[in-house]
Amino acid sequence: MPLMPKRVKYRKIQRGKLTGRASRGHYVAFGDFGLQSLEHGWLAGEQIEAARVACGYVTGGDGRVYVRVFPHKAVSAKPAETRMGTGKGEPEYWAAVVRPGTIIVEVGGLPEPLAKAALNRMCHKFPVQCRLVRRRPR
Repeated sequence: MPLMPKRVKYRKIQRGKLTGRASRGHYVAFGDFGLQSLEHGWLAGEQIEAARVACGYVTGGDGRVYVRVFPHKAVSAKPAETRMGTGKGEPEYWAAVVRPGTIIVEVGGLPEPLAKAALNRMCHKFPVQCRLVRRRPR
């Protein structure tokens, strides 16, 4: 079941600009290791769910996975071979907007080699480049 909001004020929204760096959600807050985005992009709800499931296969249900992004943006598309005009297309899928520096997912309660393997498997599910980061001592 892909992630999507229960209710929204407007069904269709504009695309917006993908500029700037992440000002919030840019450090590991819940787990021990995390995946940090290195570029701009949209993560579809299906991609986020696929990464979560892939992590479960590697960890065997041990540890905890924290998904730090949620798809709030409705991405619309018009059918193929449709004439111009007749308004905006219907919402195709829901996406999370990701900027460079955003922590996408975190894992906790796992040894370092297993956490790295799980995050590496998750990284291959996303359309943006990511890097592994660890929690800073506070």
